[in-house]
Amino acid sequence: MWRLNKVRHKAGRQAGGLEELKLRRREHERALRQARRDRQLVSRRLLPAEDEVQPEVTIDTNSGEQVGQGGGPEKEAHLKALSKALRSPSAQLTFIKQQNSMHLLVGLLTGSNATCCLHSVRCLHELSHSPHTNLAPACLPSTPYLLTYLSGQSTKFTELCLYTLGNLCPDDIVKEKLLAQGIIPALANCIEKQRHNLAVVEAVGFTLSQLLQTKDAAEKIIPMVLASSLPSHLLSVLTPDQEFGLAPAIECAWCLHYLTCSIEDNRVLLANGALLKCSSLLVSLGGAVAQGNQEEGMELLICPLLRCVGNLLTSCSGEDLSTQVGDVRIVAALCALLQAYVQMQPALARECTWVLNNLTVSSGTLCSALLTLNLVPALIQLLPFSQGINTMILRVLANIAHKKKDFCVQLARLELLPALCAALKMANPEMVTLSMEVLFMLVVSGPQVAEEFMRQGGLPLLETFQYNSEGEIRRQAAHLLEHQFNYNN
Repeated sequence: MWRLNKVRHKAGRQAGGLEELKLRRREHERALRQARRDRQLVSRRLLPAEDEVQPEVTIDTNSGEQVGQGGGPEKEAHLKALSKALRSPSAQLTFIKQQNSMHLLVGLLTGSNATCCLHSVRCLHELSHSPHTNLAPACLPSTPYLLTYLSGQSTKFTELCLYTLGNLCPDDIVKEKLLAQGIIPALANCIEKQRHNLAVVEAVGFTLSQLLQTKDAAEKIIPMVLASSLPSHLLSVLTPDQEFGLAPAIECAWCLHYLTCSIEDNRVLLANGALLKCSSLLVSLGGAVAQGNQEEGMELLICPLLRCVGNLLTSCSGEDLSTQVGDVRIVAALCALLQAYVQMQPALARECTWVLNNLTVSSGTLCSALLTLNLVPALIQLLPFSQGINTMILRVLANIAHKKKDFCVQLARLELLPALCAALKMANPEMVTLSMEVLFMLVVSGPQVAEEFMRQGGLPLLETFQYNSEGEIRRQAAHLLEHQFNYNN
């Protein structure tokens, strides 16, 4: 669900093969993005009840009638028993099939007895967590009241309402109704009033993330979210709380990710300082990881932050990059995260290299920072590493080489040439193609680099590619050989 920055480095190569390669990659990346969008990540959550250790209660066919009978204490007891019984999927179906059962439940939800209201929401929460697809539409009569109660004072009650709504909204029928009933302004109002209550903030983040992952969110939901105060509130929660933990920041970061990956133009989020906030937090997290302070679950926050930064960069011009990112230490943080996760979570490490690519594609300052902070040797050491990490590192190195001839000379001094010669022997055609692109930029940068390439045995290595089955590889090898021949003569 994220976009790759597809800037390529020409440096005198033949246009026909380059355009063909760009087209193939563009189609491949479009297919990947579509696959990520199609893989919905919506999920239901069940808040634990206070009496979770109590034995489960079965439900009989008169439950709906029992709930509506008796005085206050009796109704409270029936509702409490019902909420326990509704943990059973079969009991859930039995309940909604009874005549007037939902009508009675909603009636108690809106009554004056606070305990009955709380038990009623608990019942609805159990129903919202049901695996049965017909349960969510059955809960529709309760949704306007659940939204109204988001402005209430009880934290426990508000949390239950939010998680219940979050469980229900992936259903298309319920989602359309909730949008018409004003769920977006209700969530904005709730997070504004309860911004100091991080349990409620976390619940708002969960509910919003459920909405943002629905199939038509880009057309129907995201414009409403961007026009509200929600983006600024989400950004304000990103910094983890030392006492409460990472959970609220994680939920809000994923909401921001779903926003950035679903729209082409992220100017609204950039105007809210989203790139500066996310990149600054990555700098802090990368610094903590480099010092060995790696909190459990930190990767759940790092992942959406990386995706936010990578996607926001596609809407940020090179001129604005220094202001929006704010700190060249972002490249050091990304390298620290890459090193920390490359073995145990290579997918997350690949995200780090992707963001490095998008950062360095248009910023000579950040390319220079990778060199001056001595971060390039660690990147070169990872070129033998597979799973897409090595190809993205080559793109980063290509970005550096493309900026200045002096950068090419520095890369050669850092032993990039032997690493590229080793990469040319790999079976991965993409690695070979990218290696040749970087190699060409290095050897045309100056006679010393070209001579060093010859000493590394580069000429016979290139000659072996003259009969390669990949047309682009043959063309690039021929182009390099031609350059070397002209240079030597």
